[in-house]
Amino acid sequence: MKRVEIIVEGVSEQIFVNEVLVPYIQEQVGYEHLVEPLMIHSGQGGFVNYEHLRNDVQNLLCSRDSNLLVTTFVDFFRIPQSHMPGRETWKDEKNHYRQAQLMEEAMAQDISDRRFIPYIQMHEFEALIFSSIKGFEKYWSQKEVQKIQLIKDEFSNPEDINTSPTGAPSKRILAIKPDYEKPIDGNAIAIEIGIQVMLNECPKFKQWVEKLIERMRQ
Repeated sequence: MKRVEIIVEGVSEQIFVNEVLVPYIQEQVGYEHLVEPLMIHSGQGGFVNYEHLRNDVQNLLCSRDSNLLVTTFVDFFRIPQSHMPGRETWKDEKNHYRQAQLMEEAMAQDISDRRFIPYIQMHEFEALIFSSIKGFEKYWSQKEVQKIQLIKDEFSNPEDINTSPTGAPSKRILAIKPDYEKPIDGNAIAIEIGIQVMLNECPKFKQWVEKLIERMRQ
């Protein structure tokens, strides 16, 4: 039996992993395998310091269980850059995808354990729900959905949505619907959309999920 521990930064990601990601992965590899989210032990909530994440990863890996995989599901948006390892390799990189990739490589080198698979979500959880307006259509007004569609049409894929601190996916959603609640509303929309659409629309997310499945099958 494989065991996958996914370290997340908040309640929204925890719910998403349990309700959307875990059923899909288990469907692919078998329900006897355990996949579960664990929130970062930061004492403050969220991903505010790399050391918190590093401690959690190392505490899990110290078991030396060869059937264990540890991964992360944290946002690139507002990632605590001053605390991330390998700063000299990624600090001047202008392409966000490449910068996130270099951060992941630095994390992997820092932890130095094959069972660790670092993943940084571009640019945050809400990018995934921009994969389709289907979920928004069920819960939002037609006028609100039209605004979401206009945003979606601006970008080649949802992972590109983030042009400024106020242009992150969640900020754009809040500008349309100020009472949006990430853990509840975001995940209701995600469930309605379904993970297959997200995999089709979000290439970096798809690569991560496929890598987890591949490693679980080994």
